Amino acid sequence: MAIQTVSTNRSHGGTQGVYRHSSEQTRTDMTFSVYVPPQAGGAKLPVVWYLSGLTCTHANVTEKGEFRRTCAELGLVFVAPDTSPRGADVPGDPAGAYDFGLGAGFYLDATEPPFARNYRMWSYVTEELPKVVAEHFPVDPGRQSILGHSMGGHGALTAALRHPDRYRAASAFAPIVAPSRVPWGIKALGGYLGQDQRAWRKYDTVALIEDGARYPGFLVDYGDADQFLAEQLRPELLAAACEKGGIPLLLRRQPGYDHSYYFISTFMDDHLRWHAARLT
Repeated sequence: MAIQTVSTNRSHGGTQGVYRHSSEQTRTDMTFSVYVPPQAGGAKLPVVWYLSGLTCTHANVTEKGEFRRTCAELGLVFVAPDTSPRGADVPGDPAGAYDFGLGAGFYLDATEPPFARNYRMWSYVTEELPKVVAEHFPVDPGRQSILGHSMGGHGALTAALRHPDRYRAASAFAPIVAPSRVPWGIKALGGYLGQDQRAWRKYDTVALIEDGARYPGFLVDYGDADQFLAEQLRPELLAAACEKGGIPLLLRRQPGYDHSYYFISTFMDDHLRWHAARLT
């Protein structure tokens, strides 16, 4: 599980690093970022996983997320993986669209050719990368949480529902909560998993709850000026599923905010403090 250091920078007394390693799951090199706060000093610290949205890499939240000051204060390690495998031999969308293929792995393990060979982001994010991070960074595997944005919000909520004993907290910014029912998700799930929609349900937050998955509670923020709200995000479906399933949901409508990192960075501090209260 060797890793290569791409860069390191001092920030708020801690270290922001970017790293690369050869992934067995995706059969490509994968890049990820890790912020280690100043409290480390040999101690094992809680770790927050952040899953990014469509078109993003690790760099979007690393450069725009404004998480380091709070992580330094609270003693949180912050890990941001990429959103898909990458490379000359990795297939993308045949039409070159942004919402499928490169940058749009949807945090699932593809079963359809030609994507099944490389698009194993579920296993990469939930199994392989945690082992790499635990080997090289001062993290406590018993204190993990997860959050994400948009496609990454979908990934974070489904990971929490499928691993409720692993992630002590889960939250999301503008998540795709029911990909089986919206255009982004239908395209991705159909393309990666085939047309049998029964196979889609384990990668769909609302479907998982309908099928009996439970979690202690979620924090979800969305902006009422989000251009994707009505067609792609549909937070009302999550609210209905959580109410029926008895899952506590703090669903916050933020007036005037859109889908951008201006929105995410504004409420990142709230989310990290919410996570820290459940990680310590």
